[in-house]
Amino acid sequence: MQDRVYLLLGNISHDHTFIIMAHVFLVIGIVFMISRMATKKMQLVPTGAQNLMEAYVAGVISIGKDSMGEENSRKFLPLIGTLGLVIVVSNLIGIIPMFESPTSNINFTLALALIVFMYYNYLGIKKNGFVNYFKHFMGPVPALAPLMFPIEIVSHLSRIVSLSFRLFGNIKGDDLFLLVLLMLAPWILPLPAFFLLFAMAFLQGFIFMILSYVYIAGSIMMEDEHH
Repeated sequence: MQDRVYLLLGNISHDHTFIIMAHVFLVIGIVFMISRMATKKMQLVPTGAQNLMEAYVAGVISIGKDSMGEENSRKFLPLIGTLGLVIVVSNLIGIIPMFESPTSNINFTLALALIVFMYYNYLGIKKNGFVNYFKHFMGPVPALAPLMFPIEIVSHLSRIVSLSFRLFGNIKGDDLFLLVLLMLAPWILPLPAFFLLFAMAFLQGFIFMILSYVYIAGSIMMEDEHH
């Protein structure tokens, strides 16, 4: 069924890994193209792609402002903003018939989740030191350390599952919903559903970005948590 649905790349190869990787490179190309269009002719009064990108950057900063303040939000904007843009474009690709969302593949979403997981732990160790960072996992009372430490470890590992499976599950469900809808009612009738899927593509990107900001904030602002 996949070969009949994804005809553009299915005609080149029936290997699903090839199809996903080709869509990943397509998404990267689109992200680079958008960035190039937005920065090619910078103007004091933004228009077109520059205006759109500046609005996006301001939105990403506002997402992280509540969890870590504007200064830190701007500091981690390159990572969070890039991940958000890649996720949104990936989600939108799947709405186009005969294309597949890279985010509907668990390996892709797992890779994104691992990037966030390793990065925020690296920041926490760098800022607080290895011992102090993991000491925070033991809870406020030393007597509770044998209980709290395993719970904290499992809690942090579950963030990988939360980030990857939430995104994968929602986008995979959207792709299957669109597939069934196009099989039952092609052409104009599915248009209302396309608007819903369009909104969901942005919503999932927003959720991934805000969770990433929260996880980073928790690793670099441990002293504030104690207070």
